[in-house]
Amino acid sequence: MDDKPANGRSGGWKQDPAGVRKNILAVAMMEFAANGLSGARIDEIAAKTNTSKRMIYYYFGDKEGLYGRVLEEAYRQVRAGEQELELDHLPPVEALKLLAEFTFDHHSRHPDFIRIVMIENIHHGAYLEQSDLIRLLNAGAIQKLEAICRRGRDAGLFRDDVTPLELHWHISALSFFNVSNRATFSRIFGDALFDDKGQQSLKQHMVEMVVGLALKSDRRSRR
Repeated sequence: MDDKPANGRSGGWKQDPAGVRKNILAVAMMEFAANGLSGARIDEIAAKTNTSKRMIYYYFGDKEGLYGRVLEEAYRQVRAGEQELELDHLPPVEALKLLAEFTFDHHSRHPDFIRIVMIENIHHGAYLEQSDLIRLLNAGAIQKLEAICRRGRDAGLFRDDVTPLELHWHISALSFFNVSNRATFSRIFGDALFDDKGQQSLKQHMVEMVVGLALKSDRRSRR
């Protein structure tokens, strides 16, 4: 099998394996998000990369192996963004607000992440379940919320009966729906919620709901 890049480009790609893998994963994420696991084609992915079909198989084994790595990369990116927030140095309410805002903005800016997760749900999480890395990455997300909740409770601000997992569910659900159902929602009800003003309003209200859920009732009235 020829190892010439399918798109005809050549250069230093053989001397940059990390760059080659990054390029393949970026293109493959778009292809899987657009066409699903069954509909995506290695030939199409190779044609849009700086490398060859042969090298895709060399690095990732087969299409399912590539899909699994794309899934891992999608979760790695969102968790890496959370890490950059440095939430441990913030007061608990401010930290929870910032995390909720980041999640809303990340999902809005990365619709392919949402589509990949939707596709994996079609597969009942089978490929996600095979990945130790994804479990580790997402355990870290809950640990961040655990630390925020602990500081909030210690400060007398947060309720004892709201769990980090529940807060993560609410933040994810509202941020996810904003992207996953945008096409159908806007066609039924119009697109007023999806211009800049509508998105800012949705984000603000989502943050208020999440923080309101975490706060003790007497603390809500003082906000």
